[in-house]
Amino acid sequence: MQKLCITLTVFASLAGAQTWQPLTNQPTFDASVALQLTDGTVMVQAIESGTWWRLTPDSSGDYVNGTWSKLASMPSGYTPLYFASAVIPDGRVVVNGGEYNGGDSIVETNLGAIYNPVSNTWKKLVGPTGWSEIGDAQSAVLSNGTYMLGNCCSSQQALLDATTLTWTITGTGKADANSEEGWTLLPDGTVLTVDVDDAPNTERYNPTSGTWSTAGKTPTSLAEYSEMGPAILRPDGTVFATGASGATAIYTPGPGGAVGTWTAGPEFPMEGGKQLDVADGPGALLPNGDVLVVASPGAYETPSYFFEFDGTNLNSVPGTPNAPHDSSYYGRMLVLPTGQIFFTDGSTDVEVFTGPGTYNSAWAPVIKAAPKTVTPGSTYKIEGVRFNGLSQGSAYGDDAQSATNYPLVRITVNGIVYYCRTADFSSMAVASPSLVSAHFAVPSSVPAGSGELVVVANGIPSAPVAVTVN
Repeated sequence: MQKLCITLTVFASLAGAQTWQPLTNQPTFDASVALQLTDGTVMVQAIESGTWWRLTPDSSGDYVNGTWSKLASMPSGYTPLYFASAVIPDGRVVVNGGEYNGGDSIVETNLGAIYNPVSNTWKKLVGPTGWSEIGDAQSAVLSNGTYMLGNCCSSQQALLDATTLTWTITGTGKADANSEEGWTLLPDGTVLTVDVDDAPNTERYNPTSGTWSTAGKTPTSLAEYSEMGPAILRPDGTVFATGASGATAIYTPGPGGAVGTWTAGPEFPMEGGKQLDVADGPGALLPNGDVLVVASPGAYETPSYFFEFDGTNLNSVPGTPNAPHDSSYYGRMLVLPTGQIFFTDGSTDVEVFTGPGTYNSAWAPVIKAAPKTVTPGSTYKIEGVRFNGLSQGSAYGDDAQSATNYPLVRITVNGIVYYCRTADFSSMAVASPSLVSAHFAVPSSVPAGSGELVVVANGIPSAPVAVTVN
């Protein structure tokens, strides 16, 4: 993605029952990438800077009425725009690369940093040996909890040892460079990508062998302008992939590592004589299984239009106040624990989307083992199934990642919601029937009394279990 001078065009309003709400306390900075910390708060970057802020939900767990506080700044000289990011199983946040780094020239920086939310500190993270560029890279946390990073300008990937902060090169057999491609974690632990340079080919990465192999061809090329849109795993096990050509495609993984099949999805409509597409842009999975996505005409033009894919059709939904001025690539989406979508566009207007319908109870996390009594300031183990949800939750591609396939724990006492910091996830596998464990630290602010404990994954809560706070 490159910075461009955008021309304003006429915005066509879209009707629908879905709603956008502005934050009651809007940021004083231009909000960009947002990441869900494991204590229930959201950390947000001030665009193309080393400055990050924290949004804390109110006492009822409402993010619309949340409040801001400033976090520690990144290491000096690192102010990235269009970069890789992820929350890893110990709760830390990894950031790598940047197409830009505090200037108007493309630099494809190889800088990186890792954030510790407990100590509120950043430290430098040196990139893989021999990588002079990382740039607008893609990343994903694999099912086993290992963070995998792509190189923007080659076909290489690397795996991070989170303890030693060292890298191992992986990913032999990649058919083309990683540039502009996104990664989708599948239930079998493989990673799907839709090729840009080798379109309409698609590929899957096997973490056991460290190799790529073909995942078949999309019915028509999704790549255009050397760009790609998000590809999101849905609860039915299919992947909805959008493209910069205006086409979409649906992938059904094959059993036992088989190639799988692609079918054509609905095309984005024409607006004002121009084809709508997602030449970079965000998408997010709603609790009801639909995918919210942003499109705009041509390459990086305005305005932007919002759609929901319901498994068959692309349905128009209302746009944000800034939609007339935004291109699809401005947007970033994050799935909140409430099931709402947190949307930023590089401005001081942050919006929260509430979608239609609700989740299927069969998709919810299930608590299998949890303490019946807890003490503030102490840490406990919890176990259950579907703790990582059915999907990474949101996607963009190579410019931004904000996956939320990890469990959050909240305790409600006397109607007040308290999020517990979670860590040590035994797995990050999506749509897995296996038992997953995590640890959660009870905040010292939780009062004594009877309450309820809930696990949330990608905005879907478990049934509550009773808990007594000493």
